[in-house]
Amino acid sequence: MITLYGISNCDTMRKSGKWLDARGIEWSLHDYRKHGIDHALAAELLAAFGSERLINKRGTTWRQLDGDQQASVADPTAAAALMQTYPALIKRPVVHSDTQGWLLGYEALTALPG
Repeated sequence: MITLYGISNCDTMRKSGKWLDARGIEWSLHDYRKHGIDHALAAELLAAFGSERLINKRGTTWRQLDGDQQASVADPTAAAALMQTYPALIKRPVVHSDTQGWLLGYEALTALPG
C-alpha cells in the first residue's frame, strides 16, 4: 500500500495519483490541509529526509516567511512547527510505501517497482 502525503490541489500530487492509478497500484491520500500534520509525523519526516531536502525553498510560502523563520528550519523542532503551520512548505509528494519506506518526490515514486 502507498500513501501520498501532500496537498490535494497540487499538480504534482495529481500527477502522482494518476501514475499510481495507471499501474493499478492501491494508494491513499493524506492531505495536510484536511488531515493536518502532527508533530510526530513532522519529526519523522525530518528524521527521514532532513530539512534541506524536505522544505521547499522555491515556493511562494517560503518566500513569504521572514528571515528569522527561514533561518529556524535548521533546528528540527522549529522546522516541525513551521511544517505544521505552513504545510505548503513540505515538498510533494512525500510517499510512504509498505515495502520501501519513506520516499520524497515524483521521481522517487516512479522508480518504485510494480
